[in-house]
Amino acid sequence: MIRFLEPWWLLTVIPVLAVAGAYVWRQVRRKAYAMRFTNVELLRVLAPRGIGARRHLAAGALLVALLAMAAGMARPSVDTREPLERATIMLAIDVSLSMEATDVAPTRIQAAKQAASEFVKNLPPTFNVGLVAFAKSANVLVSPTKDRPAIQQALNGLQLAQSTATGEAVFSCLEALRSVPADGAQGLPPARIVLLSDGYRTFGRSIEEAATAADTANVPVSTIAFGTDTGMIEIDGQAQRVPVDRPSLQRLAQATKGHFYEATSAAELKQVYQDMGSSIGYRTKPREVTQWYVGTALLFALAAAAMSLLWTSRLP
Repeated sequence: MIRFLEPWWLLTVIPVLAVAGAYVWRQVRRKAYAMRFTNVELLRVLAPRGIGARRHLAAGALLVALLAMAAGMARPSVDTREPLERATIMLAIDVSLSMEATDVAPTRIQAAKQAASEFVKNLPPTFNVGLVAFAKSANVLVSPTKDRPAIQQALNGLQLAQSTATGEAVFSCLEALRSVPADGAQGLPPARIVLLSDGYRTFGRSIEEAATAADTANVPVSTIAFGTDTGMIEIDGQAQRVPVDRPSLQRLAQATKGHFYEATSAAELKQVYQDMGSSIGYRTKPREVTQWYVGTALLFALAAAAMSLLWTSRLP
């Protein structure tokens, strides 16, 4: 989409439109005068035959050239996406026992591993990626790195454990972000935490504390509520429901200016990751395309000159 960096310069279009209006008025007046002209033979001499309506083409091309130049004064641009320098994505994956539920085939944890693996693989190679696994505690399995095989290996080795420390996962991600080389920059790198969970927090610091810490650090937390409310696991021979805590994950995302997603199948989870991958770690930057307008103006100006020379032997 074209937008103008200095739109006030579009006011220069007004004189061009005035010239166009004057041209049309002049042609109408000329036609009315010609109808009153009684010396037909002299009129034929003054108005060469064979040009007809073509005489307006050169003027039209010249007006288009002027319009293109006027619009070019407003610095037209198009939005382009470019990766942020030092962009870092922290993946936080819930490895509590509830991830054994089979409501998402083959299991929640296997579907989560596969989807996360594809997500990491499709990220630009310039991005840093880190991995945190959380159950009763949160552990940084891989500090932010561009080493994709290290992330893949850690994902494949995820092991389930008891409890769910959602808040601790956020704090561990923030701590890991501090390990990213500064490269002369100040503060944390442009970062986002992507947190996938399927259950309620049962251990560690609260989600509210984590949200405050992430918001203070200006690190959005995008959350994925993964699984269905019909999920079941077996603990000590007893079947137990493991519903998803959507409200808490939604509040965490909203409080940190992140995004909240729900996924109830492996396909939906892959789609969530694809949607996030197209937006996180990028910035929109205007790229001027003034040369397009100047080139168009030059093309039409040359066309106007060529037509005028061909049909009238003079420049417009």
